[in-house]
Amino acid sequence: MPPGITTLAADAPALSAANTGFMLICSALVMLMTPALAFFYGGMVRVKSTLNMLMMSFISLGIVTILWVLYGFGLAFGADAGSVIGWSSDYAGLSGIGLTQLWDGYTIPVYVFAVFQLMFAILTPALISGALADRVKFTAWALFIALWVTAVYFPVAHWVWGSGGWLFEMGVIDFAGGTAVHINAGAAALGVILVIGKRVGFRKDPMRPHSLPLVMLGAGLLWFGWFGFNAGSWLGNDDGVGAVMFLNTQVATAAAMLAWLAYEKLRHGSFTTLGAASGAVAGLVAITPSGGSCSPLGAIAIGAVAGLLCAMAVGLKYTFGYDDSLDVIGVHLVGGVTGSLLVGLFATGGVQSDAKGLFYGGGLAQLGKQATGVFAVLAYSLLVSALLAFVIDRIMGMRVPEDVEVSGIDQAEHAETAYDFSGAGGGTGSRKTAPGPGHTLAAAGTNKKVDA
Repeated sequence: MPPGITTLAADAPALSAANTGFMLICSALVMLMTPALAFFYGGMVRVKSTLNMLMMSFISLGIVTILWVLYGFGLAFGADAGSVIGWSSDYAGLSGIGLTQLWDGYTIPVYVFAVFQLMFAILTPALISGALADRVKFTAWALFIALWVTAVYFPVAHWVWGSGGWLFEMGVIDFAGGTAVHINAGAAALGVILVIGKRVGFRKDPMRPHSLPLVMLGAGLLWFGWFGFNAGSWLGNDDGVGAVMFLNTQVATAAAMLAWLAYEKLRHGSFTTLGAASGAVAGLVAITPSGGSCSPLGAIAIGAVAGLLCAMAVGLKYTFGYDDSLDVIGVHLVGGVTGSLLVGLFATGGVQSDAKGLFYGGGLAQLGKQATGVFAVLAYSLLVSALLAFVIDRIMGMRVPEDVEVSGIDQAEHAETAYDFSGAGGGTGSRKTAPGPGHTLAAAGTNKKVDA
């Protein structure tokens, strides 16, 4: 996020209809990213968990929206209190804000900034859900979202972007959320899965994506929405920085996808659709903190490095034995760390700020600042998230019973199934629910085995 600007009354900015409209469009694009993430994750799980995966993202739209209006915006962007949290009574319930009151030196209303930032707050806990597929009670997950955004996301957003936040004042560069969103979510995912444990059958049973077309659809919509996520974070485009960020978003994403596919081909012998989708997301993650400080050539390098490192990192769960269901740690944590640290190498000093990285004569100073931000957010989110999961698990249990996990969490938690197989192949059977794992269907005179 760009820093706030204090202006005198004589040169106070005027409301810009163009920037206001642009930011409302960007806000809508960022909102689209949460349903896009639901499709992306939903296609990666087995049939029996599809709806639960979709709902784990969608419920964030409801819970975080209400909490943001009540107190979240005030905690994240209110007047600084000790460099760790904010608060302004005018922001409680968003009731003390004038319709045309401008956000801290910019040409957009406070309401527009609040709704743009709301969409970031919604998306971040939804990212965590991919690590917990197949095994978490929906009520426990909903409670975790409410507690996590309150104890982790709102304070970290203030550290990174809030005027007076300690990482902001230190000079840590995070254009659109490498630390506050992706490292934060990835570290939280690791903290929770260390508490709740592995899925039943992890490393024994096949757990293949049930719908790669859904994965590709979700990835494409994420790519589309990310332009609002990144370019909109300059809060207007009067000086061209937002345009540079838009271009760098495209460039880095393309480079990361190609790097992931090249690694996959060399390591496994194939170019997969899952690899293409995952590589694109890795590039989007890595350019999020860095794209406002680098050149397009730097964006290519950042994307390629992130694509390669994330492709390698997804296998770490088998090495270390943690069950990150959909590679939130491998993509979002590793991608966020990569992009944030590479600011210290590729910052040109001529786009977002005058801070220069090592490759542009700036020495190691900015790299040191970036590392401080990375590891502070990682450690805080990891520890607090693990503590929240532990407390919820002791009070109400985080996991569904083992038999529910095996038979299918969709039916048990939502009383629905994603697909109606009763009419498969034009059959006339009257089956009301989807078959369980390994069920054999009689359809059009043939036996078809369903991989649930």
